[in-house]
Amino acid sequence: MPTISTSGGSIAYDSRGSGDAIVLLPSGGHDQHDYDEVRELLPSGFRSISIDWPGHGRSPAGTAPATELRLAQVVEELLDSLTPGGAVLVGNSVGGNVAARLAIRRPGLVKGLVIIDGGGFEYSPDSGRLSRLAGRVFCALMSRPGFVRRIYPLFSLAYTRPRTAADHRARASAIATTRSTAGLTAVTEIWRSFRLPEHDLRAEAGRIAAPTVVIWGRLDPVLPLRVGETVRDLIPGSRLVLIDSGHLPQTTNPAAVAAELVRVANAAFGRDVQTSDAQGGRLAKEER
Repeated sequence: MPTISTSGGSIAYDSRGSGDAIVLLPSGGHDQHDYDEVRELLPSGFRSISIDWPGHGRSPAGTAPATELRLAQVVEELLDSLTPGGAVLVGNSVGGNVAARLAIRRPGLVKGLVIIDGGGFEYSPDSGRLSRLAGRVFCALMSRPGFVRRIYPLFSLAYTRPRTAADHRARASAIATTRSTAGLTAVTEIWRSFRLPEHDLRAEAGRIAAPTVVIWGRLDPVLPLRVGETVRDLIPGSRLVLIDSGHLPQTTNPAAVAAELVRVANAAFGRDVQTSDAQGGRLAKEER
């Protein structure tokens, strides 16, 4: 598997196909295989690139703490090298934060944006003090390696709400990541960075100009639906699409995610194609 050298260490990636670029960023604790089923449904004429975060999958331990800002820098360097003409950026969870951050910071590199249960938009004027405190406490706990190692089998069951073979594979991979020293370190560093002020993207989200779809799992216990609604309200022209899943819609319903991804890619690159499973797009509900 090819790798690219970045300021955060060596990053493993998998590139398939040729044509307009789509770059897929997984959740923390997860790896590039979370997008396998989605990538299989992409039509010809697209080059899909899926990565492993430092300490995840085939990527070795990072050379710097895996904060959101560092991960964004890593992806920016990867885009500059592999897709200098721009790409559709797809991100789940912390990957969604990174994708949105780059759409703000480097709009020329982000031609389209797909945020899947993405972080950085958790709090709104309606968020209660108790809710904000609970979020900070949980992030603090998830910054502790011993706590993460003990809780992850149960935690991953709660947030994946596994129904499909891909859900179960993703959950098993995430548990395995937290069992390795490099993976556990990276996961706790990611969670620690969620407590930093720069995690919050709400004030800058209005600057995102790329065609954007926000995909959200109705049953996500980590980032509930109201967060997805906030993202939609903050990003001009974005759409919110709901899927009956937990935190990983792409493994529960890859057909619906692929259909929405291709819709954004069509808008970004001026194309008019469908996934190999056009039916999939009707399995999700759009909230305007």
